[in-house]
Amino acid sequence: MSSLSDATREKFKSISTATVATCLFKKGLKNQFIQGVKPLQKGRPNMVGEAFTLRYIPAREDLNPITVFKDKNHPQRVAVEQCPEGSVMVIDSRKDARAASAGSILVTRLMVRGSAGIVTDGGFRDSAEIAALDFSSYHHTPSAPTNLTLHQALDINVPIGCGDVAVFPGDVILGDDDGVMVIPAHLADEVAEECTEMTLFENFVLEQVQNGKSIVGLYPLTDEKIRSEFGVWKEGK
Repeated sequence: MSSLSDATREKFKSISTATVATCLFKKGLKNQFIQGVKPLQKGRPNMVGEAFTLRYIPAREDLNPITVFKDKNHPQRVAVEQCPEGSVMVIDSRKDARAASAGSILVTRLMVRGSAGIVTDGGFRDSAEIAALDFSSYHHTPSAPTNLTLHQALDINVPIGCGDVAVFPGDVILGDDDGVMVIPAHLADEVAEECTEMTLFENFVLEQVQNGKSIVGLYPLTDEKIRSEFGVWKEGK
């Protein structure tokens, strides 16, 4: 059962990964931004959902021939069919994009089943087709070879590493044009609330700077007069 409330999900849809990164840094979490991944299509709405994970290990040729896909219990296929609606599939591909983590058919299946998106620290084949979908997808770089040549799907919904970040099932995954943040599940409500306030303040700061105001005392906020001005500004929103 999902622990991500509708209210918190909606808040994250209006919060940037940069703001979340700052918020988590204040809480002592410095390594929550998945390294080396980017959206296949920029300008999409924020991707928000709980992590549902898939772990690959290096393929061993005697155990990973193309005939393994005949097995109805193949972990990659099972993961696609089990990923809950509203969740984000996160794939541990060991930062190896020499072979694809998935292709357009599997990603389309996730989309049709109502998943919120997919992230891999490897690469996708059929990347142009995936980019054209109405679906949030993040990878390192395109890759044509089948995953079987280098990757062996092993574990479903277990703690993994993706882009040098620990991802636990149920962690909240937030993606935007900058990349992907991993928010520990137990902090999600707190972070969403704090980041909503931070976003309001950042909007205020940007408006002030566009009007010619100095950042001294404004960003970071150390001037009490400006703090009062922000309070008045916020009440008007």
